[in-house]
Amino acid sequence: MRHRNRRLATVVAAGVVLVAAIALGLFAFQGAVVFFYSPTEFASEPPQVGERVRVGGLVEPGSITQVGEETRFVVTDGVATVAVSYTGILPDLFREGQGVVAEGRLETPDAFVAEKILAKHDETYMPPEVAEALRESGVWQGEDSPAGDETSPSSEYR
Repeated sequence: MRHRNRRLATVVAAGVVLVAAIALGLFAFQGAVVFFYSPTEFASEPPQVGERVRVGGLVEPGSITQVGEETRFVVTDGVATVAVSYTGILPDLFREGQGVVAEGRLETPDAFVAEKILAKHDETYMPPEVAEALRESGVWQGEDSPAGDETSPSSEYR
């Protein structure tokens, strides 16, 4: 084999290995990607039944009910709402009117079952996705913060 043909074969083999590595990486991450929805986005374009998603907003006042070990509550962005059910121990900071992100699956078209509940960790933090969704819906006008910084809810919710 001439030098030129060996170089071409090496480049082709490297290309095939690179494409295979990228394909395997994408296949591995396929189950790990979880999309975020605000309640308005959830209502207008609901995810597929069984799809793993995150829904974030504020826990609607008066919506928390306990049925045995299951907790039911409503997440709102002031425009739309999503009913959530969760079985397990809730974070200590979970309460009405606070920012929350529920991660789980849509079991039926109107039953969102959370597997994980994330509540804000102190009085000055709100998850960036939740803050942006609340800003877009006009419910909350927090201060803009530089990318990567925590969002501070210095103004009141309406």
